[in-house]
Formats: sequence, structure tokens, C-alpha cells
Amino acid sequence: MTDRGAPALRTTRDSFTVGPSSLHWTGEKLLIDIDEVSSLPLVSRVRGRIALTPSAITDRELLLDPKGTHVWRPFAPVSSIEVDLGEGWQWTGHGYFDANFGTRALEDDFRFWTWGRFPLKTGAACFYDAIRRDGSTLEAALHFSPDGRVTGIAPPPLTRFRRSLWQVRRETRADPGFAPHQVKAMLDAPFYSRSVVRTRIDGETTEGVHEALDLDRFASPLLKPMLALRVPRRRNWRFDD
Repeated sequence: MTDRGAPALRTTRDSFTVGPSSLHWTGEKLLIDIDEVSSLPLVSRVRGRIALTPSAITDRELLLDPKGTHVWRPFAPVSSIEVDLGEGWQWTGHGYFDANFGTRALEDDFRFWTWGRFPLKTGAACFYDAIRRDGSTLEAALHFSPDGRVTGIAPPPLTRFRRSLWQVRRETRADPGFAPHQVKAMLDAPFYSRSVVRTRIDGETTEGVHEALDLDRFASPLLKPMLALRVPRRRNWRFDD
């Protein structure tokens, strides 16, 4: 939630620390300790711990473009989480852990994408759909089993649903005839939407995390400066020792 300079970074084989926040892998759990300040308009302290326990670690990477300059790594798409952020913000449930890596700016190679991860009785399904700058498309549909097995699945039709608060276009995979819809807003920005979406996959109704990213908007010189308002910056962080 905060941009920091290189002196704020420390890494070891099992830990990643940026300023006062860190991730630590115990061998069984990923412990995420958070000590940050949220951005405008509701500036407040965000402090606590998230413990993520994977059912298994996958060995799969997905190339988002043919050259491999952008990669999605679903480390643990089927996990359980325990969240304790204090002041009544405690809960447990299902979760996931993934990451994106790349050697080029996203807006240089993509125009738009949507992603969704939906828990199922048999594990979880993830859908990655993108329109690249060269006009080609990405259509990825994967099923993740609790034991870590990854299989490709036939994707249901790509179905549009109501635009976000900032009118970002949204679509996801859904069985024919089913209308996916948002059940909870998580983050709205002029170029990005993250929300909980209800859809139906192979007859099973499920709610999962969905995102839509409009990289044409993101590339606009009128919008990029807005990131500085949403992401606090501290360049002079130093560790005490």
C-alpha cells in the first residue's frame, strides 16, 4: 500500500520485508504482517496479520504473451486464510496466493484484461482473458485441485455484466443463460475494478474475486498522476538496525 525506496527492502530465502510490513514462509504457512497507513479519502492505520495455509503448492506458470515477458504464477490457488486486523476485523475462509511478473510495462503490451478465481467443491477455477496490443487474445481456463494438480478446462462463454462505479467494462466466464453480477465491491478506480462476483460454472454457483483492468485508460497521461494520490510514497525509510 506504500511505495518505498530500495533501502526499505530486505529479502531472505523465506522472507520478504518492505518497510514495516513483511511476508514470512514457515514451511506450512505464509504469514503476512501488515503495518501501513491507508490512502485518501479514509486515512487510517491498517495493522495486523494474515495467515495463509495452502492445500498444496502448484508448479504451473502461465505465459500471458508469446514472448514470456509477462507471467502469471498461481502459487496456491486453493488455500485457507485467517485474518486478524484488529477492531472487529477478524475472519477465516478460503483464499489464494498468486503473483504476476514481467519485464515490460503492462500498458505497452495489453489493452484490457479480466481475471477471476472462483472456489468450487472440487478446488478452484481461474479464468484469464486479455486483449493484447497486437490484437491477439489470451483465453485461459484452469482448474486447480486441492492436491495441486492443474488441468485445462473448457471455458464457459465470456459474459459481460454491469460496469464498475467508474464505468470500467467487466466480463467473466459463466454458464449459458446465467447472468454474473457483483455481490461486493472491493476496489474501484478509473482504470481498475476488483470485486466479489457471483457466477455459475458447470452448474455450480460460486462467488469469487474478479478484476478488470483497462490499460488504455491506465496509459492516459491524465490518469497516471492519480496513482500518487492513492498510493502513499516514503522514500527515506530506514531500518533501525
